[in-house]
Amino acid sequence: MAKSFEKWQFEELENTFGLQQVKDLPELTDWLAVNEPIGAVEQATLQSYQNLLRAKAEIWNEEELKMFFIGPILNLVNYEHAKYHPFVGRALATKIGEVELNGIVDFMLASGRQQPKQPYFCFHEYKRVRGRNNDPLGQLLAEMLCAQAKNSQVEQPIYGVFVEGRFWYFVVLAGKAYAVTEPFTATQDDLWDIFKILSKLKPLIEKWLP
Repeated sequence: MAKSFEKWQFEELENTFGLQQVKDLPELTDWLAVNEPIGAVEQATLQSYQNLLRAKAEIWNEEELKMFFIGPILNLVNYEHAKYHPFVGRALATKIGEVELNGIVDFMLASGRQQPKQPYFCFHEYKRVRGRNNDPLGQLLAEMLCAQAKNSQVEQPIYGVFVEGRFWYFVVLAGKAYAVTEPFTATQDDLWDIFKILSKLKPLIEKWLP
């Protein structure tokens, strides 16, 4: 059976692959534990992006939110590295038992230069729509499960984020357990924590690099 990421719901993934949502994970607690100060230039830049989001959050469509807010925030973090790179809109696929998971990942950090090889982080974004049929947590978890299967030789956690307009949720998948944060609101002071948490991905990923 083959099924694309956007077709999955989180409860279906739990039943199919034995996943279990838990209140917290040590790996998530570690990721969220940030206290590094933000430089003056970064603070001013984040403030300008936040002001724009406050004015446009209910107006932007999905592509505009990506282009004018999410992309600039990720660029400000600067994920370029000798051993892993950011990839946007790339295909990811694997087979777990009799089930093939496949689809396009909005943004991922993975080893490889031209093509993603070993994924460490998946990012899923969508514009909130009343009466939507898709499950953003389910889609992100399907991507993270696919990434985990590709990293089967190393039992490392997979990190993820999904965004609902101004709300950011951080997710960690470790083995069969996963945990999800309460939403961080990008139009409020949470934006500084969002930036710090995204920045902390770099040392977390680097400790797993060969």
